[in-house]
Amino acid sequence: MKKSLPLVELTISPDTGSFVSAIALVESPAIESDFIAFSSKTKQYFSSNDEKMELIGCAMIPDQAIYRNSPDLGEYAVTFSADTIRQIAQVYAAKGLFNQTNLEHTSTPADSYVFQSYITDESKGISAPKGIDVPDGSWIVGVKVNNPDVWSEIKEGKVKGFSVEGIFNLIDTNTTVNLHNQLKQSEFDIAVSEFEAALIALEEKSKA
Repeated sequence: MKKSLPLVELTISPDTGSFVSAIALVESPAIESDFIAFSSKTKQYFSSNDEKMELIGCAMIPDQAIYRNSPDLGEYAVTFSADTIRQIAQVYAAKGLFNQTNLEHTSTPADSYVFQSYITDESKGISAPKGIDVPDGSWIVGVKVNNPDVWSEIKEGKVKGFSVEGIFNLIDTNTTVNLHNQLKQSEFDIAVSEFEAALIALEEKSKA
């Protein structure tokens, strides 16, 4: 069932504490892009009997509408521009947050770290990995998993993709978008502090 929802653009403001602070490993990534899990059996570049326990996949896709439902704002959809995603990836690197990973947006550490990070750009020959179909401007990350238990959950299909979390500015685009109204709140993969984000949004509107 499709539903017409207000479209809100999310941005960051690092100087005011608004940025992506962690990447979570989740079962249901709302961007609908699963990561690829590599082991010594699937990548033969090294001679080893141990699994490499590496993941590569998409963390963010530009201009993709994602369903959101909150007690304060009700149902709506959010989107990120390609410029914002590039800024998010750069700030994430500048702040040295590569070790900030968790499971399902909880306080449980994923015992993993980001060792690859890039923005796709076909004109420069910077493509997404084979098997991952995303447009230019998407943020691709590679993650090394240190915890065998976490790796077991990945192999069992209990953890399927990446998900960013942080504080964002909310900007009303004054447009609507049709989405399938079937996602649960727990399945939304961008953890936003509603209170702080709403305050930032109100400040933006007051300046307009």
